[in-house]
Amino acid sequence: QVQLVESGGGLVQPGGSLRLSCAASGFISSSYTMSWYRQAPGKERELVAAITSAGGRTNYADSVKGRFTISRDNAKNTVYLQMNSLKPEDTAVYYCNVKRGGRSYWGQGTQVTVSS
Repeated sequence: QVQLVESGGGLVQPGGSLRLSCAASGFISSSYTMSWYRQAPGKERELVAAITSAGGRTNYADSVKGRFTISRDNAKNTVYLQMNSLKPEDTAVYYCNVKRGGRSYWGQGTQVTVSS
């Protein structure tokens, strides 16, 4: 059974940092592209960052390039999102995602609030 569990969200001041974690179970996450999405109130869910299986190539939304870094720890079956220089517009619920066997799986999400 595929499960994704996000953690690490919270309240942070502008300019601060957070590291989100996505613990995967029921499959080997290193064999799949893993992605982070976010959804702000009243807005559509958007792709923030992704990391491929082979080679671990990464791609980022323009709005987070240079500030966010996606990485994976294959031994822990976990994917991370390091978020630096956070801005109020980064406030959203952040979701981990994997597409496997023709299905898209989501975690429950973790709230990130950037506010002074």
